[in-house]
Amino acid sequence: MSEPTTRYLVVDLEATCDEHHALPREDTEIIEIGAVLVDGATLEPLDEFQSFVRPVVHPRLTPFCTQLTTITQADVARAPTFRFVAPKLAAFGQGALFCSWGGYDRNQLERDARRAGIRAPLGPRHLNLKEAFARAAGEARELGTQGALRRVGLAPTGTHHRGIDDARNIARLLPWALGRVAVAGRHDHARRPR
Repeated sequence: MSEPTTRYLVVDLEATCDEHHALPREDTEIIEIGAVLVDGATLEPLDEFQSFVRPVVHPRLTPFCTQLTTITQADVARAPTFRFVAPKLAAFGQGALFCSWGGYDRNQLERDARRAGIRAPLGPRHLNLKEAFARAAGEARELGTQGALRRVGLAPTGTHHRGIDDARNIARLLPWALGRVAVAGRHDHARRPR
């Protein structure tokens, strides 16, 4: 029997925040986990995971956080805490390679796990898709997801700064980030004679 095809678990988190960074990074807490499980061979989405998470250190969302994410106080007030959501995420992503756009999501998962006194749900293996895309595109600087989508000619879908929607958009970028589809030259149109 052959080895099962690698799967990718594309994760995007939303966390507590405020407008003027008065909330220290160490105190930020996950309020939404969005994840898309992607087939390693076809890069087609297989399944999705989404959960709001109730913050405990700063249980009240700031108006800025709600405006940025569209996540309401009611969404998180009735949600489970990270301690209860983490094992569900771990089970959902079991055996898949954890990926995110940058290192923020991995670091935030580790912060919340430490605070809850549990192990990080997705383990130490992580693929930084932001770095991978920059390498594949030959970019000196790393693009955000919206910029990367524009770069490859895809229109963003859903609501920006919503975990599940951002995870879906990041999953759409996998073919380019993994080097399976070439990222067209940035200034190709400018080089053509007029």
